Amino acid sequence: MIAHAEAKLALRPFLPADAPLLAEIFRASISELTGDDYSAGQQEAWAATADDDAAFAARLAGAVTLLGTFDGSPVGFASLAGGERLDMLYVHPAAAGQGVGAMLLDALERLARSRGAARLTADVSDSALDFFRRRGFSPRQRNSVPVGGEWLANTTMEKQLAAKERAQ
Repeated sequence: MIAHAEAKLALRPFLPADAPLLAEIFRASISELTGDDYSAGQQEAWAATADDDAAFAARLAGAVTLLGTFDGSPVGFASLAGGERLDMLYVHPAAAGQGVGAMLLDALERLARSRGAARLTADVSDSALDFFRRRGFSPRQRNSVPVGGEWLANTTMEKQLAAKERAQ
């Protein structure tokens, strides 16, 4: 008989030393999970936004950023900026579909609610629309964003946080 250990999924806060690894997760996620919705040029321009190490680290540090880990190893991250805006949510392709993104989003939603936020918003890639819909987000506005000489489409989505839940 062969025993299979389940990887332990957990959360932890962002540390400045995490920035290079999170940039790699960011690039891998874009490269491997968005090809059905974005061209190679769009993917390259989008992934290149993490090439400025200092700027990427500052963006992560300027928000509440949580990491999702399997057995202590980071496999995803999400950031809450300004109390109501989900700035980033990326999961490594090897961990996609294993609950990391849902865990990160749930944690940031609980945090936002506990801080009195009435809603959460996110500019969502076409590749992530279904994930956010399943999590209770509704589309509000379609966007075209210039990135590195390319135009990328996304959708601003919103989730209302119930007043009774915010009061807890």
